Amino acid sequence: MTDPIADYLTRLRNAIKAKHRVVEVPASNLKKEITKILFDKGYILNFKFVEEGPQGTIKIALKYDPVNKVNAIKKLQRVSTPGLRKYTGYKDMPRVLNGLGIAVLSTSKGVMTDKEARDLKIGGEVLCYVY
Repeated sequence: MTDPIADYLTRLRNAIKAKHRVVEVPASNLKKEITKILFDKGYILNFKFVEEGPQGTIKIALKYDPVNKVNAIKKLQRVSTPGLRKYTGYKDMPRVLNGLGIAVLSTSKGVMTDKEARDLKIGGEVLCYVY
């Protein structure tokens, strides 16, 4: 697999379009950190790390509005790819939907959102946008 993060985002996107309640993705440390960020920001309902086999999996419970069945995640967009990496400094940090969405960054201090990176005054690789 060339781009495991794009595969992770695509599995989430497909599960949302198919109105699934739970989606399973192969685990990695980077995917675990992105999942924790999505949970902390309220985009997913819950998650569980299952340590089975050589790699393990992440079970993610998707969050839907109880009234009109709309998902909390409107769009997942991969920014930096293996063929074209996108890096940013803290001064030109992207604002997703004027601050309503989040950009997930991989920095020297770990994986974090654009707001946390701006507060710590560190830049990094922009992995994806979520809103």
